Amino acid sequence: MVAKYIARHGAMRALGDFDAGEGALFARGQTVIARTDRGLEVADLLCEATPRALALIAEPTHGQIVRPMTAEDRREEARVQESERRELAYCQQLIGQRNLQMELVNVEHLFGGERIVFYFLAEKRVDFRELVKDLAREFRTRIEMRQIGVRDEAKLLADYGDCGKPVCCNTHMTVMPPVSMRMAKLQKSTLDPSKISGRCGRLKCCLRFEQDVYEEFQHELPQPGTRVVTAKGQGRVLGQEILARKVLVEFEDGRRVMVLASEILTRLG
Repeated sequence: MVAKYIARHGAMRALGDFDAGEGALFARGQTVIARTDRGLEVADLLCEATPRALALIAEPTHGQIVRPMTAEDRREEARVQESERRELAYCQQLIGQRNLQMELVNVEHLFGGERIVFYFLAEKRVDFRELVKDLAREFRTRIEMRQIGVRDEAKLLADYGDCGKPVCCNTHMTVMPPVSMRMAKLQKSTLDPSKISGRCGRLKCCLRFEQDVYEEFQHELPQPGTRVVTAKGQGRVLGQEILARKVLVEFEDGRRVMVLASEILTRLG
């Protein structure tokens, strides 16, 4: 039986399922050399590719595990990383000479040398055909230019977030979720953009992670303006404390009291 594993690979931290070959077994966290549709790459094995695990990956890549990473492979990886620094500098030089309106972010030289991928930011469409020709002539391999957004830039370059942990986009996230100020308002976060923005300068993805729970709890609570009956009397809801599952009620005698949702007997509308 051919074992399958989920592995993370590439500069963009793609997730995919990989065949291990007949009878081959690997350990979780092991680094391997794998063949993908791009070529030979270094990959980190995360877990066995069970149906449940695969169902959690939106667009998995596919490939085959070639071998466990050897000492020679590690030396080759170091040589590749050294080549990337030279390739990045050379590409930046060409961009400057051609006055192209693009910002080079990173370079990815595949382990097997099948291609070099240059990641860049640009506000408008850039004609980089001559740049690709120059790079292919210099490095004698396939050149790929990939335009990315600021969230992808953080995924490539960022290390730690304000929480002190590695940024989510460079660890477990494969798809960037939509995040809005409405989420920040519902969660009663500060609306100061500088305090709720991540390393990419956009709203923090963790606002999206908690949104479903806030919406579920909010649905269970009466909306502000609703008249309710409790054991303490009748009153009108003024506000909500969503995570605590409480509402602020103003009673007919003028009292304002925080009341648990479970203590509300009837909603009068």
